[in-house]
Amino acid sequence: MSRPGAPSRRLAGCAALTATALALALAGCGSNDSSSDKAGKPELKITGAYMPAPVIDTMAAGFFTVTNSGGADTLTSVTSDLASDVTLHSTKGGAMEEQKSFAVPADGSLDFASGGNHLMFEKLTHKPLEGEKVSVTLHFTKAGAVKVSMPVKSATYNPKTGH
Repeated sequence: MSRPGAPSRRLAGCAALTATALALALAGCGSNDSSSDKAGKPELKITGAYMPAPVIDTMAAGFFTVTNSGGADTLTSVTSDLASDVTLHSTKGGAMEEQKSFAVPADGSLDFASGGNHLMFEKLTHKPLEGEKVSVTLHFTKAGAVKVSMPVKSATYNPKTGH
């Protein structure tokens, strides 16, 4: 035999338990932990930037390293007052190929070095001379715009030897 009101008390108890379980589950999903935010945010540092002195008046190359101690990002474009057109290129199997973007891995690096990935500056406003500094802005999906001063080195400069 059941007592009057017993089923409604059981339903109310079940509803309260379900609501508590749901609240706990949702609390675990919506964490405001700042360490999880940091893991997703890129922390970029640009080093070793340089431009070999161009041998022709209309075109130059640029090199640098992006070191990332945070979350992944993507280099999408480059702008500079030196050239109306700055493009991203890779070199694979001796063939140069224009790229739309380059991934910058989380806790990793992206190298732009002679014989590999590089920038191409086309339609130069002037032929930069050794010792000049070229202002470049790297555009990343998450980190936004990063300004870099790229010194012009000798046409035969080797970053490993510094000459």
